Order: sequence, then C-alpha cells, then structure tokens
Amino acid sequence: MLRTRFTELFGVEHPIAQGGMQWVGRAELVAAVANAGALGFLTALTQPTPEDLVAEIGRCRELTDKPFGVNLTILPSINPPPYDEYRRAIIESGVKIVETAGFNPAEHLPDFRAAGIKVVHKCTSVRHAVKAESIGVDAVSIDGFECAGHPGEDDIPGLVLIPAAANRISIPMLASGGFADARGLVAALALGADGVNMGTRFLCTRESPVHQRVKEQLVANSERDTELIFRPLRNTARVASNEISRKVVEILDNGGQFPEVRDLVAGARGRKVFDEGDLDAGIWSAGMVQGLITDIPSVAELVHRTVKEASEIIKQRLIGLTT
Repeated sequence: MLRTRFTELFGVEHPIAQGGMQWVGRAELVAAVANAGALGFLTALTQPTPEDLVAEIGRCRELTDKPFGVNLTILPSINPPPYDEYRRAIIESGVKIVETAGFNPAEHLPDFRAAGIKVVHKCTSVRHAVKAESIGVDAVSIDGFECAGHPGEDDIPGLVLIPAAANRISIPMLASGGFADARGLVAALALGADGVNMGTRFLCTRESPVHQRVKEQLVANSERDTELIFRPLRNTARVASNEISRKVVEILDNGGQFPEVRDLVAGARGRKVFDEGDLDAGIWSAGMVQGLITDIPSVAELVHRTVKEASEIIKQRLIGLTT
C-alpha cells in the first residue's frame, strides 16, 4: 500500500484520482473508481441542470459508500451555466470533495469552506499552483503539456513542471497528464507529487460510459495521434486526431477565426462520438498517454495492478539500485 499526503487528506486507499471529464464523469465510472480505493469525480456540467447533478450524486451513492468528489469547471462563456446553483447543489448534497478547474475558483471557496468541503484545483503552470495555494485550496492537480484537454500555453511537460511546482508549493499535489500505469505513478512520486490524476486511461476502462469503438481506438492509437487545436487563439486543447480535429487545425493555421470552426467543435458533436462511436463526428479529448494504453480493463483491475506494480518497482528496482 502506498500512503501519501493525498490519500490521508482525502481519505482514500490509493494515490490515484480520476479527474472530471465532460460527458464521461458519470456515476458508474466514479463509483467504480471509489470502490477500487481511488478518488473519482463526477463532472457537474455533464449534467444539464443542478437538479440533474443532485440526482447523479444520489445515483453514485447508491453504487458506493466510499469517498468521491464533484468537478466544477469554470470557463468563459457568452451564456455561462448557473455556477452558483451547481455549487449549491454540491453543498446541499453533502459532497465533501470538489475539483475546480478553469478560472480562479476564489468566489466559490468561502461557501465550500463553510460546508467543510476540501478543494483540489487543477492548474497548468507553477504560477497558477502558487496562486491556488495562496487563496486557500487544499491541494492542486497540475497538468503537464502531455495532458488531454487544456494544457495551457506554456508547453511545459510533466518531467519539468511537476518538480518545479513541488519546489514552490507546500500543499499536496497530484501529477496529471501522461499517466497510465505503475511506472508513471512511481515517477510522479519521485518528482515530488503525492499521487497521479488519470483521465484518458480511465476513459479506456470497461465501466467508462463511452462507446466501445472509442475505447478500441484509444488502444490502437499511438502517442502521436493527438492534435493541438485552438493554438492560434491561445486556448489550446489536446484532442484525438481525426478528420474533424485536423480540419480545425488547418482552418485556424491558415488564418481562420473561431466562427469558422464553431460548428465543427460543438459539444453536441463531441458527445455523439462518445454515445454513438462515430469517431469522426466531432472532437474528443485524448492525451498523448494513449500510446501507453494496450487494453480495456475494469477500473478495479487498472487501479490494483497500478498500485501493486508500483510497489514492486519501488522495492525491486529502485531499492535494488542502492548500495
């Protein structure tokens, strides 16, 4: 068993988290992660209304009696969702762990603190991690350039970003971006993290609520099969390489603007990929770590073998190197 500040702070058995993933962070996956001894996060904005989120939290509780959290991603929008109502739904449902992402979560922290909720904030840079600690979050998850979704604009990979952040903050830290197995977990601990956050790897499990063809494509893909879209707009996102993502890159690289790709990147199209298995229907998030994914295990198999093999690496390889 690997005990770290992360496992102690959040009351879980293993230093592994399943971060919030739009359309994916649903009760069946999150409960499976919790039952395996790791920390899973429902994704609040996957639910169309705060009332639906309350129902999904209740459904998750029917499937597990272990700790789980809710991800609340705060992003700029012409018509933003009712963040205050989602926050209230989380609090009134008795959830005690929240992952925030996107914009500064400062306005939400007083209510979360008053409710005894621990907050882990997702960051993409050292400066953002330092800021998050200064406003009072309990932990951070720091995303290296390898990650799926939004890696920020600094292009710093985890091998540098994780120890750089560890040098500057004192709160527990999860390493995120590029983690799929025991080797990554041991490396993250050696670099100064207290655990790992895995998204793409949990996407490719039996309990993940996405179409089987998506999972099979993740196994087939290599680490080179992603695209960085929105780079010219300085809103970079890493997604799976497909007909749509390559077209978006081409349009923007040739001077196009967001209105020209708006329909291509619509969330409804991305959801169709996950629901129907049409891999070219829209854009869908996937990290470079897909090059390390070779199977579609159950969540329990994935978590238990990761921890077991990590312990073996530490005992047999690392300790064996000392004289």
